[in-house]
Amino acid sequence: SPKNTQLRPVAPVATRSCTKARNGAIPVPGPTMMGVVDAIGPGVSLPAGQRVSFTTLGSWSEYVVVSARGLVHVPPGISDEMAAQLFVNPFTAYAMIRESGVQPGDWLMLSAAGSAFGKLVIQFCKRQGIRTLGTVRRPDLIVELKALGADEIIDLSQEENLSKRVKEITEGKGVGCILDAVAGETAAQLLPCLRPGGTMLVYGALSLADMPINAGLLIFKNLTIKGFWLTTWMRDAAPETRQDVAKAVIGLLASGEIQLPVEATYSLEQAAEAVTHANREGRGGKILFKL
Repeated sequence: SPKNTQLRPVAPVATRSCTKARNGAIPVPGPTMMGVVDAIGPGVSLPAGQRVSFTTLGSWSEYVVVSARGLVHVPPGISDEMAAQLFVNPFTAYAMIRESGVQPGDWLMLSAAGSAFGKLVIQFCKRQGIRTLGTVRRPDLIVELKALGADEIIDLSQEENLSKRVKEITEGKGVGCILDAVAGETAAQLLPCLRPGGTMLVYGALSLADMPINAGLLIFKNLTIKGFWLTTWMRDAAPETRQDVAKAVIGLLASGEIQLPVEATYSLEQAAEAVTHANREGRGGKILFKL
């Protein structure tokens, strides 16, 4: 295509979702990376050697061809390792908060709040004046998450009536939106926590289980359940919307306000080991490939 760009990957990311390529849930691994422009179509004006971050399946390659539409320029102040993670968590977190429609002073709830993604959501919401209510299954995470700015954290291993507790916290109103990474029974527990007209955005399925849905809740509370996949969002969002999100996220990273640690790097020949590491509980950072 005249508007395509050939890129040379520099730092692809290994994530938990890459495991799904093994069982056929996604066609190929490698959802996001940082690379440099190698060749361009006649409708593209990017210079050779320009560093870019992008999201696409199949980035574990020597070269990839993608549409220039979804590329984000990486400024000099951002390292390769940080740029590689731009989409995998920061961009997704910021875009999902935007899609949630939750306004300053209102409540946004998230499952797996102790994940790297959850920590970013908490920090971004704090800066926007949005109150956050997270769920975890490890009580040792509560102090850390509150220090990052979470307003309330609920330990699901101890809480017997989640929706009752959420109503107490929100003074009977419920939350405006839930960001769910787990699906399965956890999502079913979360759904009653929404206020009438609320929305659940599902961006992961860590439980690997289908979500049992209470049809009555959907009908009588007028609830909405939507999926969120950043690749689709990047394709459909208006250019100015993508630019606004990119500017905000890159600004926070460049200022040092947000840190994106890397725990380990691997060669592509060590792909199986890298994915195993990415699925390890209690990691302190992302897993990257170095090409």
